[in-house]
Amino acid sequence: MDFNLLQGLHQKELGGIKKWDTEAADMLPVSMSKMKKIVQSYHVESKWRDEGYLPTFEEYMQIALFSSGHPTLLVISFLGIVESSTKEAIEWVQNFPKIVEASFIISRLMDDIASHTFEQERPHVASAVECYLKQFGGASKEEATGYFCKEIVNGWKDINEQCLKPTPVPLFFLERILNPARVVDAIYKDDDAYTNSYLLRDTIASVLMESLSF
Repeated sequence: MDFNLLQGLHQKELGGIKKWDTEAADMLPVSMSKMKKIVQSYHVESKWRDEGYLPTFEEYMQIALFSSGHPTLLVISFLGIVESSTKEAIEWVQNFPKIVEASFIISRLMDDIASHTFEQERPHVASAVECYLKQFGGASKEEATGYFCKEIVNGWKDINEQCLKPTPVPLFFLERILNPARVVDAIYKDDDAYTNSYLLRDTIASVLMESLSF
């Protein structure tokens, strides 16, 4: 082992730590702040799992909307747009307008409805289903999923409303909020096709390999 090289690496590492500016975090772009938010949500969920804590439905949703990854992907999708209005659009999204909240709710609840049974077969954080059943002790799984389906329908109504009326941002920004919800609908509508990816084989083939006939 080259101890001189090893010592040099340690010195370089220590030098980097000494130069670390704790205030630099405030200068990170929005995309990085969203990554920070998703990591924090993962940490909370892992703590809940390890401690066997079962939150209320409302408490769960405050964290799970971010752990779904949906907010992070949404902001990242804006980064490839070279438009003068991009900054204003990101600021608008940061204020959590109705269409954004609806898209997040659709993503989280459809995922949990389709995947909670398989997830709970191993050590895993509780899903919306378990949290709802705890909060409303007399409810059944069917009643819980029925309530979630109503919330999903209401979410689509909110998305349609905001796509059809004037907003502070152009339509192509709204489409970046709408399209992930469409993808989630395709993946989780009938089953957990994210986990069981073979269920999407025909759908992917129809999009990428089969020509359309007019």
